Amino acid sequence: DAVNHVLQVSAGLDSLVMGEGQILAQVKSVFQVGQDAPGFGRTLNGLFKQAIQAGKRVRAETGIAKGAVSVSSAAAELAQMKLPSKRFSDAKVCIIGAGTMSRLLVKHLVSKGCTDMTIVNRSYPRVEELQADFPDANITAKLSPDLMECVEASDVIFAASSSEDILISKADVEKMAAPSDAVGGVRRFFDISVPRNIARDITELEAGHCYNVDDLKEVVDANKEARMEAAREAMGVLEEERQAFEAWHESLASVPVIKRLRAKAEQIRSSELEKAMSKLGDGLTKKQRKTLEEMSRAICNKLTHGPMQALRADGTDLEAIEEMLQSMRTIEKIYGLQPNMEEIAAEKAAQKRAKQA
Repeated sequence: DAVNHVLQVSAGLDSLVMGEGQILAQVKSVFQVGQDAPGFGRTLNGLFKQAIQAGKRVRAETGIAKGAVSVSSAAAELAQMKLPSKRFSDAKVCIIGAGTMSRLLVKHLVSKGCTDMTIVNRSYPRVEELQADFPDANITAKLSPDLMECVEASDVIFAASSSEDILISKADVEKMAAPSDAVGGVRRFFDISVPRNIARDITELEAGHCYNVDDLKEVVDANKEARMEAAREAMGVLEEERQAFEAWHESLASVPVIKRLRAKAEQIRSSELEKAMSKLGDGLTKKQRKTLEEMSRAICNKLTHGPMQALRADGTDLEAIEEMLQSMRTIEKIYGLQPNMEEIAAEKAAQKRAKQA
């Protein structure tokens, strides 16, 4: 259902790369935007809060965020796997593009010990931002006209640009000198651009190999068993969060009952007070009338205090919610608080006005 779907999306279980952190950020963004949207009422507000909490818990309590959790991190991990030494220190790295995907690439490469890299972009400002944001990395900035020179000087090339064209062809690579023996004499390309920027047939060359988004499946398969176990653990966490949300949602049912109980108590109080005042006649002083009024309110409040308390519960305590719901049904029956058709229509109209507001 809808609740399970939102929780699973927030936890990253429905992502192409399971556990992807960017999904939780998107859920948070939808929640923030929704605050000002018509129809985003109390229920959706509560659901998204629960979903965000669920996403945080799944990542903190399970291994679903370990290993490759985004296209960029999967590319960095695959590149490391393919190097003969499994170390970036033996390879010269080049990144084409300086956008969001490149920023994530730099982050994951640095976390894997790759601190020297060249970034080729159409202009300097974005590369300079990356240099400032990653002071531990030695980033060399180059412009697009120097692309082929940079590629030839590199062993591992990541393409993450916004270009819609093939930037490096088989013929381009064929002209280049072979890489060093430290990287197995093979120049490796990792194309995570959409559409592709690197010609796939580079793989036909003895000294070249091109990997693209489809090849990230190798990284996914390497961690498949661990991810599936993490997903099973995550489902347990999501079930707890689903129950917590449904308990909170059910607790909202007590609100109209409380209103009807108060209304009925006030109706009885004012009616009986009016009868008493009428019997006592016009001889009552202003002070005496005020005393009777206060006494009737005090009696009413004391009599309804117990039932009111029984209709309140901690929205996170499932047992307390269940007890409250049982009390609510009993109180409705004892006091005859079941709403009639007019009251139901009025409540719906009030809810609609609240959503529009």
